[in-house]
Amino acid sequence: MKKQLAHYTIILIIIIIANFFIPRLLPGSPVKTLMGESVAEMTAEEKMGILDAYHLNAPLYEQFGYYISDLVTGDWGISFSKRLPINQIIKPAILWTLLLSSVTLFFSVLIGSFLGALSALRRKKNRDLSIVLGTVLISSIPPFWIAILLLAVFGARLGWFPTYGAYSMWSDLQGWPYILDLLKHLTLPATALVITSLMPYFSTTRYSVLKTISEDYVKMAKFRGIPPMQINLGYIMRNTLIPVFTVLMMDVGYLLSGSVLVETVFSYPGLGVLMRDAVAARDYPLIQYTFLFSSLLTVAALFVADLLYHKIDPTLEVADEK
Repeated sequence: MKKQLAHYTIILIIIIIANFFIPRLLPGSPVKTLMGESVAEMTAEEKMGILDAYHLNAPLYEQFGYYISDLVTGDWGISFSKRLPINQIIKPAILWTLLLSSVTLFFSVLIGSFLGALSALRRKKNRDLSIVLGTVLISSIPPFWIAILLLAVFGARLGWFPTYGAYSMWSDLQGWPYILDLLKHLTLPATALVITSLMPYFSTTRYSVLKTISEDYVKMAKFRGIPPMQINLGYIMRNTLIPVFTVLMMDVGYLLSGSVLVETVFSYPGLGVLMRDAVAARDYPLIQYTFLFSSLLTVAALFVADLLYHKIDPTLEVADEK
C-alpha cells in the first residue's frame, strides 16, 4: 500500500506541474479575452497593468508560487471569460459530468458484458458472428458522429428527446417531473457514449468466458449435473469480474476525455463543454482547474480500483506479501 501511495503521489505532482504549464503554452493573449474588442484601444501601460493584476507578467516561478498557494487555500480566482469565481463554475459542471459518466459506465458494463458473455457461450454459431461484427462495427464509429446522428434523428426529426442542455430551462418542475426531465435530457448523450464504450467490456468478457469454459472445474461442474444457469453465473461469469472491473476503472479517463465532443454536440453543461470554452477563450484559471479536476477524477478512480482489487481477488494480497 505504501508503494501505491508513493506512485499516486508522484502522479499527482506531475499533474499539478503540467496543469500549470499547459495553458501557458497556448497561443493567443489573455488580455484580449479579458478586455474584448477594446484591447485595440488600450495603451501598453494599461495592458501591463492587467497582466500585473493577474500575475501574468511575473516570472514563471513566481506565477507557479501563486498557483500553488491558490490551489492549497482554495482561492482559485476569477474566470477571465465568465467573470465568475472558478469554484462557482466548476462545481455544477463536475456534478453533471459525474451523472453522465455514471449512467454511461453502468449501461456500458451491463450491455457490453452481456453481449460478450452471450457471444462466448454461443461461439462457433451464426449468432456469435453477428454479435461480434455488430459490436465491432458500432463501436468503431466516432462518438461525435453518433451524437450528431442521434440528435438529428431522435431530437430534431422525431422530437422524442430534447436537443440541448441537461434540463428544461425556464421551467418550475419539481419532484418526479424534474427527474423525468433530467432523464430525457440525459438519454441521447448517454446513448452516444454507451455505444462507443461497449467494445472494451465486450471483448474482455468474451475472452474471459472463453478461457474459463475450458477450465477443469467447469467441466467437473457439468459432469456433476449442475444446472447450466448456475454454471454460467456462479462458475463462469464470476471469474470475469476482475478483468471487467479493470476496464471499468480505466474507462473513467476515456469517458472524461471522450465526453468533450458529446457534451459539445448536446450543449450538456459538464466539464467537457467547460474545458472547450476555457481553451477557446485562453482562460488560464478555468483551463487549469477543469484539467486538474478531470485528471483527479481519473487518478481517484484508479486508486479506488487498486484498493478494491484486494477485496475482489484475495490472491493479490498474497502476491503483495511475497
